[in-house]
Amino acid sequence: MSGFKNFLLRGNLIDLAVAVIIGTAFGTVVTTFTNWLTSKMPDSASDYFSNQENSFGAFMNAVISFVILAAVVYFLIVMPYTRAKEKYFPSAPPGTPEDTVLLREIRDALTARQA
Repeated sequence: MSGFKNFLLRGNLIDLAVAVIIGTAFGTVVTTFTNWLTSKMPDSASDYFSNQENSFGAFMNAVISFVILAAVVYFLIVMPYTRAKEKYFPSAPPGTPEDTVLLREIRDALTARQA
């Protein structure tokens, strides 16, 4: 079970899943915008907000759906994932990395040997 937990929290599995979900939703927004932009001009102002596939209303519906989906994904997937990742795999404490400390010791030893 520990290996599975490491697979979920250390890899980019959640990042990839969120990218696919958001990318698909944004693709719908782009498609409806393109359909609206390239459709024939409406005869009256009320045709802009009609329930047709190529209307401004369909585009606004896609934008609102995208924003709602993005909020749901953020609050139900990204935030809990970030908390769990920080709980099980805490970030390194701030300070100088060990390799930098070791390189400084080597530098100081070489300087002392030359003097």
